[in-house]
Amino acid sequence: MNGRGKLALIAAGGTGGHMFPAQALAERLLAHGWRVKLSTDERGARYAGGFPPEVTREIVPSATTARGGPIGKLTAPLKIGAGVTRAVAGLRRDRPAVVVGFGGYPAIPAMSAAVLLGLPRMIHEQNGVMGRVNRIFARRVDRVACGTWPTDLPAGVTGIHTGNPVRQAVLDRAGAPYAPPDDGPLHLLIIGGSQGARVLSDIVPAAIAALPETLRTRLSVSHQARAEDEARVTRAYAEAGVQAEVRPFFADVPERLAQAQAVVSRAGASSIADITVIGRPSILIPFAAAAGDHQSANARALAESGAAVVLPESVLDIASLTRDLNAILADPARAGRMAAAALALGRPDAAARLYDLVTELSS
Repeated sequence: MNGRGKLALIAAGGTGGHMFPAQALAERLLAHGWRVKLSTDERGARYAGGFPPEVTREIVPSATTARGGPIGKLTAPLKIGAGVTRAVAGLRRDRPAVVVGFGGYPAIPAMSAAVLLGLPRMIHEQNGVMGRVNRIFARRVDRVACGTWPTDLPAGVTGIHTGNPVRQAVLDRAGAPYAPPDDGPLHLLIIGGSQGARVLSDIVPAAIAALPETLRTRLSVSHQARAEDEARVTRAYAEAGVQAEVRPFFADVPERLAQAQAVVSRAGASSIADITVIGRPSILIPFAAAAGDHQSANARALAESGAAVVLPESVLDIASLTRDLNAILADPARAGRMAAAALALGRPDAAARLYDLVTELSS
């Protein structure tokens, strides 16, 4: 990497939903000779394992007043203040050409410092409803990039639809040919996200067990479940005579997506980006507790285009999920149309669009 290249500071944290698109931009910047630094807190750093080793990590204190009980609410402003002070010192020292925030409370110190120092800055919002931290900075940045369209933005704020950047491992399988369900093996991928996986562990194995035998016996299921649910989910599939691999985390989700005839997933922005860039039929179950019900907003375009069936938690049960799985797996023509509709919504060039905004701001 060229040590004299421009420096971009990426501020992100909280969950993989913030970190995956941040990682995709970092990969793009490095490929074009930039230097990249990631600003996050201790929690956010746990989700940064996929970032290229050339990315410098800077851990700064941060916190949220939304969790942690009375003591956490009282100490959060002190932690944030300490983080902003450290971030200001770091930005004065490094003078990045641009600061890009991806949301999550670990982004607060770096974004606050960028505002205080008047540095070129922008945010990327992954979801159809803007998150709390990005909403704070939406009127204080030079550009607002949106991963989901339309995005609910604060009054007076104009967004630019870039799409949600996906990791290189997903891009490597973008538009992989889809094999509609036929008389051969059927691959089904279940991905739930760290917060919302329990409901899927409760419902999905039983729904699959209720499928017609002609489908059930041909299934090969990859089910991402929380570690505490892994044993019971594995047992449920075994009792139903369904071949299944159950793990807390699949490192090769893009490969499993490319093989899948159908996907059952939460409606997180990064999951939807992966599903559409590769182009697969899906049943989306928005996480009911998501802030601002943003997962329902994320799923809307897929539902309207026929790329996905959306099952809100309020109507989710074994019978409804069995019905919708059967409708896809027993109808190759419909499954093929859904895959094509999903692919049409994909934005494999999202990282390139975001990179163009970064270079525009830094020039």
